[in-house]
Amino acid sequence: MTSFRHELSIGIETADADIFLSLKAVGKLTHEDYQTITPMIDAALEGVKEPRVKVLIDGTELEGWEPRAAWDDFRLGLKHGNVFDKIAIYGNKNWQQITARVGSWFISGEVRYFENMDEAISWLQA
Repeated sequence: MTSFRHELSIGIETADADIFLSLKAVGKLTHEDYQTITPMIDAALEGVKEPRVKVLIDGTELEGWEPRAAWDDFRLGLKHGNVFDKIAIYGNKNWQQITARVGSWFISGEVRYFENMDEAISWLQA
């Protein structure tokens, strides 16, 4: 019998127009994950004039996206891409570094890949 691990942790902190979003995904992201993530982001942004969003993604245990979830991720980027100030992807896989480069095409802010969590957090705070 094969066992698949899947977890998603989401944290959102707000201070006026500054929003800090942290995500940790284990296994593959699913469409159902985006049905959870998207309304939370929408609610955090609601009523905030000129929001500045910083995101920390812990992808060290992320294995990728299911096809429909990849489409959900693309749509989320198109919907809110102009509010992201910085996105730090903390990971340990070459494809995550490529994802960071491609992701920067769809948002107005910066996207960077890090193999060290402390460096990722320092960059977000700078």
